[in-house]
Amino acid sequence: MTDPTIFRPGVVAPAEGSASGVPAVVAIDGPAGSGKSSVSKATAVRLGYGFLDTGAAYRALAWHALEHGSDTSDATAVLEVFGDFDYAISLDPADRWVRVGGTDVTTAIREPRVTDAVSGVARVPAVRQAVNDLFRRLVASSGLRGVVVEGRDITTVVYPDAPVRILLTAAPEVRAARRSAELTTQDAAAVAAALHKRDAADSTVVDFLTAAPGVQVVDSTHLDFEQTVDAVLNVVDSTMGARDGR
Repeated sequence: MTDPTIFRPGVVAPAEGSASGVPAVVAIDGPAGSGKSSVSKATAVRLGYGFLDTGAAYRALAWHALEHGSDTSDATAVLEVFGDFDYAISLDPADRWVRVGGTDVTTAIREPRVTDAVSGVARVPAVRQAVNDLFRRLVASSGLRGVVVEGRDITTVVYPDAPVRILLTAAPEVRAARRSAELTTQDAAAVAAALHKRDAADSTVVDFLTAAPGVQVVDSTHLDFEQTVDAVLNVVDSTMGARDGR
């Protein structure tokens, strides 16, 4: 794995990718609590790929806006703080970090206050367009053999032509139970309500519950973590193998 890769708004990265060619992209979509991040990270490790958590950018921007006392439900206010949003992220699944300016926000962007605010910043069309473009530039200039990219609308907007596109999902009650197990400070009912609220808010921007044509579904409702990773890897192998004539 190469050194962690960084991207910053306002800094134009080469669009052509590295000299070794454009990295292969495994695009993974799914609703909150579906296990996108952990499964995608494990998939990247198994493949020897980089890993890009696109949701971290929106979370970091929400944190940045809150630090400035901005109203994240106000698109104009969000655009104002986006202007000086100095964002950096690692693509190394073994050394993950997120920074805004000189502040390490890897843990801070997972705070409940940020989770509550993230849908507001993610709904701003100009922000989504700019950030999506940065994701593509980051991957193209990474110098990596491949990158697992996970988040919302990755398979339909960010990488609609990726060689592998997967919708990772699970039944709502299963997603809530899994998220509740991660967040020991919140009860199951509160977590379920938060997931429902997040899904409802985000669904006004992107459709992450229905697989677009060509997107393969991995339903982890009855799978444990390792089985889910294996299912995703099976899709990668069958899809990339077919593309390569194997």
